[in-house]
Amino acid sequence: MILFRKFRVLILMVFLVACTMHIMIDLLPKLEKRATGADGGDGGCQCAHRPGGESQGWAKQRARAPADAGWPNKHTLRILQDFSNEPSSNLTSHSLEKITAAGDKAESARRTGPAAAKAEDHKPLIGDASGARTAAVHGVSRLAALFEHPSYKVDLPPLTDEDTLFNVNTDIRFYPRSTGNQGWHNEDGNEEEEFSPTGEVTAESYPNWLRFHIGINRYELYSRHSLVLDALLKDLVTQKITSVAMKSGGTQLKLIMTFQNYGQALFKPMKQTREQETPPDFFYFSDFERHNAEIAAFHLDRILDFRRVPPVAGRLVNMTREIRDVTRDKKLWRTFFISPANNVCFYGECSYYCSTEHALCGKPDQIEGSLAAFLPDLNLAKRKTWRNPWRRSYHKRKKAEWEVDPDYCDEVKQTPPYDRGTRLLDVMDMTIFDFLMGNMDRHHYETFEKFGNDTFIIHLDNGRGFGKHSHDELSILVPLSQCCRVKKSTYVRLQLLAKEEYQLSSLMEESLLRDRLSPILIHPHLQAMDRRLRLVLQVLAGCIEKDGYVNVVEEDLAGDTSTHRSPGHR
Repeated sequence: MILFRKFRVLILMVFLVACTMHIMIDLLPKLEKRATGADGGDGGCQCAHRPGGESQGWAKQRARAPADAGWPNKHTLRILQDFSNEPSSNLTSHSLEKITAAGDKAESARRTGPAAAKAEDHKPLIGDASGARTAAVHGVSRLAALFEHPSYKVDLPPLTDEDTLFNVNTDIRFYPRSTGNQGWHNEDGNEEEEFSPTGEVTAESYPNWLRFHIGINRYELYSRHSLVLDALLKDLVTQKITSVAMKSGGTQLKLIMTFQNYGQALFKPMKQTREQETPPDFFYFSDFERHNAEIAAFHLDRILDFRRVPPVAGRLVNMTREIRDVTRDKKLWRTFFISPANNVCFYGECSYYCSTEHALCGKPDQIEGSLAAFLPDLNLAKRKTWRNPWRRSYHKRKKAEWEVDPDYCDEVKQTPPYDRGTRLLDVMDMTIFDFLMGNMDRHHYETFEKFGNDTFIIHLDNGRGFGKHSHDELSILVPLSQCCRVKKSTYVRLQLLAKEEYQLSSLMEESLLRDRLSPILIHPHLQAMDRRLRLVLQVLAGCIEKDGYVNVVEEDLAGDTSTHRSPGHR
């Protein structure tokens, strides 16, 4: 009996010692961090180390308390929301009402802050062509000349409330200070007003990503000469990253990055070098997604004057400070490691290529990637997803119906929404766009639900373009050769881009030089676009010879979205 009591006392003592140690383990990192902040004045932040030092010492840092590595303690983890698995994880998480009440920081910093002119901002973006290196002829920018051409100066019809995605009351004034939100203060800590002298924030001074959202209408994602576009591209490259999480869904790893001004972007990290081609035995659905393809697709879409790809910019990201130390996605954080070459690596979680064998490694912790600006939250602007009629089978042996039925287009033209309006013609635009890139992976597309069927197709997810420059995948052009229909505006621009004085490859080279990661495409890819453009024009020439010009080239009416004659008309 005495032995039993002694055993109970021993068990109790062990339990008390374990509880005490548990409490000490939780409290010591906080006390140590507070003491470090008091002594050093930097709050214990270890972010100022040089990159090499970070990668070399990170394994030791990880062995210490997680709080020291920028990861919350385990009590905090219990209440964190892992939004990587939420249905809206690829959407902007702030409502329009909350954001507009917060005021503007990025725009005012651009106007008033001399610190915005950092050394890394030496390379202009899409704006003034005269400020960047160009592939100009006789000192004249080809790109500027292109956008001055009459075919690039067609005005949109007057916009009504039904034609704009958001109806903003410009008479409303917002007072950021009254919200108590400290996220809009200057980064350098001064407390001067960041808005107009009256203390009011107007619609013109909203963050650039919000101004981009407000500018979306029935006919375009952004206007031809939008100043907001240039400012937004700069934000994608320079804004401080405050949060990172994995995007749910999809076959390959993508990250959602949130910026200090509450904007969000989709980050696709570099997986292959510019020179690596897709192996000939690879199926299109198992190929890597390329960050530079996303960047180049945005520039190509703009040169074609479609303006249906959300703004994309390349950025060199510090994997330690800008991903690992700011992420609250526990699944992502756990996949970081130090490689035998002493580089910081991670692999995340996804359907394909997310393992140590396919890890993404920095040099030592710097990695390239594309950042695509988010479209508005689905709660504010719903989008409808449509199955591409010329979708591939995504099977190693089976063929899709359009691959075996030469009259497949006749069936499509009798099926809504392709039996009226410009939807079929928009699919032809998308077909030409994909062929110039060599993209075989267009299985779905989206439109804004508010505009119904009379609106443009959003060209999302272009990462599988520019995989091969030595091969032209003619099957991508099957929709065009089967239907023999094209918008007159598209046809005119294609002919223009085939001329020596404009030449698509030269325009792309000049436009891509504005990106911070240039060169984006190697020369063989640029040459391949010229070759493919000639093939597109050859297909259209054959259609015109067979069916006649008026039955192939469709007149544009009312900004490309009015009801045209039925696409089934011959």
